[in-house]
Order: sequence, then structure tokens, then C-alpha cells
Amino acid sequence: MLKQFLNLKLSQKLSPQQIQLMKLIQLPTQAFEQRLLEEMNENPALETGKEEDEYEKDEFENEDYDDYDDAESERIEAEDINIDEYLSNDETPDYKTQANNYSDDDDDRETPFAAPVSFHQDLINQLNTFILNDEERDIAEFLVGSIDDMGYIRRSVADMVDDMAFTQGIYTDEKMVQKMLQVIHELEPSGVGAQDLQECLLLQLKHKTPTESVELATDIIENQFDAFTKKHYDKLIQKYSVSNEQLKKAIHEIEKLNPKPGGSFTGNNKVTENVVPDFAIRIVDGELELTLNGRNAPSLHVSKDYQEMMQTYKDSRDKSAQQKDAVQFIKQKLDSAKWFIDAIRQRQETLFVTMNAIMHYQEEFFLDGDETKLKPMILKDIADMVGLDISTISRVANSKYVETPYGTKLIKEFFSESMKNDQGEDVSTLEIKKILQNTIEEEDKKKPLPDDQLAEILKEKGYPIARRTIAKYREQLDIPVARMRKKM
Repeated sequence: MLKQFLNLKLSQKLSPQQIQLMKLIQLPTQAFEQRLLEEMNENPALETGKEEDEYEKDEFENEDYDDYDDAESERIEAEDINIDEYLSNDETPDYKTQANNYSDDDDDRETPFAAPVSFHQDLINQLNTFILNDEERDIAEFLVGSIDDMGYIRRSVADMVDDMAFTQGIYTDEKMVQKMLQVIHELEPSGVGAQDLQECLLLQLKHKTPTESVELATDIIENQFDAFTKKHYDKLIQKYSVSNEQLKKAIHEIEKLNPKPGGSFTGNNKVTENVVPDFAIRIVDGELELTLNGRNAPSLHVSKDYQEMMQTYKDSRDKSAQQKDAVQFIKQKLDSAKWFIDAIRQRQETLFVTMNAIMHYQEEFFLDGDETKLKPMILKDIADMVGLDISTISRVANSKYVETPYGTKLIKEFFSESMKNDQGEDVSTLEIKKILQNTIEEEDKKKPLPDDQLAEILKEKGYPIARRTIAKYREQLDIPVARMRKKM
């Protein structure tokens, strides 16, 4: 039996152009430049650089592109194309002629690159200074390949023996692997190839010039590691029959060691990108001034050669099949180029109005840099101010940086939830975290404050917060518990 049902469903479908625009908005300056380069390589109708003449805008910039949303849409007959649409001598995009909201500080700067040697390649290069036979070298290179980016080998010797046999065809035993581990432990940076933190610290101490403090530090790490990590200093003083000052010097030797020897390697595999601020905020005559990095506003125009091809097609009397195919290709490239120019304009406008709203919302902070003056601010606050979707504000905030008189900041750091103080006023969680951080910095390091005491202190300052909330904020600030903050 057949039945008919009427089902109403409300849905929103973004066009491919809208999706691409959202992706453009999300890109920070350096990634945007790479995206621009890709578009230039793919579309010969899109050109960069300043035109010799000033061109008037044409009507195409206001054209609706919905007809081209479907990549598999029907072929448009060449005769149906309005050639004149593509022949106006544009294209100085209008956002280039508007008010100067762009900073040209970075326009012509190029950052030189060194081609760094990777962490693991550097270790292999060091191995070449040792006299090893083929078997030893194969095992040593396998061990280097097992070292993680922090400089540790976090696998058992037995597992590595089995792995070498099954995956590399290297048949050896644990004794030989242990022998090669001793070679790895001679490599720089000191401590590399350790299997845990205790071994890593011991390897570094054994490379130091022996002194009374170094020898005591070595004995502590080797035989009293648990007491050291728990900062049971009284127990250590009693165990070694040393003075407070002698133990303090030994602890100082340990604190100078690097718990992550691989992480400090400047040629590590991890790429550390230079942060390029997308915006700059300056104080001029007591007023805030916002500029957008000029690298986000390239000079783009549609190729005159492609427009001339359209003109040639229009003027020709006998339009061959090849010419009709060519005009289809030209039209697609011109459509794409003009859409991209318009998308860049929309991107710049979105970035600027969003950051401008954030700047005015947090005006007190930007004027003097006091983090306790940061107001509670959520994405919806800014979205309502500028009339954009919350997801759009999120795309701007999560990936963009702003240069301020107080350093370069990730924009999303200005957003925070609100809490009530003892006066019933809304205060930012950022303000509370800053006060918590200041309180911990000012504590007596011989007797660090536990979380319940920190909660009491903040309550006295007008911020009634539970102990568990103090613990959460402390962890977010990457501050250890009181016992681990204790110093000699």
C-alpha cells in the first residue's frame, strides 16, 4: 500500500563561493599569501601589480554568481555570453581606493631562510665521527630513528631487538643494543637517547666537570630521585648530612639541566613559523588607531590580454567551433578572477570591522595594557556589534594576531567568560587568572600556598571562587601544585 507524506524541512546550503570565502577569512596573513600564489598560478586571467592607467569599475562586480554554483551545470552557448560584460577596462578593486586602513610596514619585507639540518640528521652526522662496523652502524642508526622529538627512546631494548629483526632484517641481541646505546649517549645535546627523565638527567650530570655540588646532585638523582621530585628537602639534608646551602647548590645544578634535550634543538623537524601580525594597534594622541597588514590587500586586476581575446571574438564575423570553445574557457577564467578579487575585498572588510569592534570593546586594555581591565567578551558580543555570524567571528579570532604596544597577541586571547565578584559585577575570567598568577608570584616560595588558601585570598580580594576553580585556572596557567613550587 502506497502512502504519501508531506515533509517540510528547513535547510541552508552554502554555495561553493561562500565556502571558499569562509576559508579565505580563516587564513592568517602568511597562509593567505600562499593561497593567493596558488590562485595566480591556476588562473592566467588574474594578474598582480599596478596598472598604468586608472580604470573605472564595471557592472560585473555586482553580478550574482548563483548561476555558476554547480560545477556540472549545463554548457552555456557562446552566443549567449554578453561579451561587453568582460571588456570594461577595470580592475582597480575598490577596496584599494578606500580609506587607508592598511599598514605597508611589511609590504616589501622578505624573511631570509636557512635550510636547517633536522634533529635526527644531525645525530646521524655525529655518528659518522665514530669508528663503527656495518652491523654497529645499522643498529646505531636504527636507535637514532627511534628517538622522539624530545630526545628520548621510549621503547624497551627487547622490543627494539625484535623490531630490528622483523622490519629491518637486522639480527642482534640486547647486549649489542646496550653497547650502541652507550654510543648514542655520547651524542649532543647531552642527555639524548635516554629512556626516562632520571636517565636523561644522569647523562647530563655525568658530562659535567666533577665538583662537590655535581657529585651530590648525581647521587640524589641516582639514589633519591623520588624524594627529589617530591621536594622532600629535609629528608635529603638528613640523608646526606649536608647543610641547607650545600643542598641548595646541588639542586641548582639539577635545575640547570634540560629535561627535553631534543626539544631545544634549533634545527628540529618542527617548523617554528615567525608570527606575522595581521593587525596593528597604536596609540596616537591618546586615541587607538587600527591598521590591517598591507600584505592582506594585494593589487589585483583582470588580465587585459584575456579581455582583448573576448574583444577579438566579438569582432570576428565567422566564429569557428574552436573560437567558441576558447570563449567558454576565457569566460570561466574571467568569472573566477573577478570573483576572487571581490572575495578578497570582502575578506578585508570582514577582518577590519571585526578587529575594530574588538578594539573598541577592549579599549581600556589597549590604552594601558593592564590585563585586569580586559572585559568579559564572548563571540556573540562581537557578532552582534558587526552583524556577522558567530562562526565568522570565530574564524577571525582563532587564527589572527594583532600587534599592540604591549606585544603581539593572538586575538582569541581577548575572549573570556564572565564571573560575578562580591559586588555582583561581571568580571572577566582573564582578570581573575591574572590576579591568581600575581598572588602565586608574590607567595613565599619556601611555603607555597595550597589551592584552598589561594581561594581564601581571592575571596578577600572580592572574588569568591571555589577551590576546584582555583585548581582549574592554575592548570590553565601551567602553574604546578604548591608542593612543586617549593624552593630552597
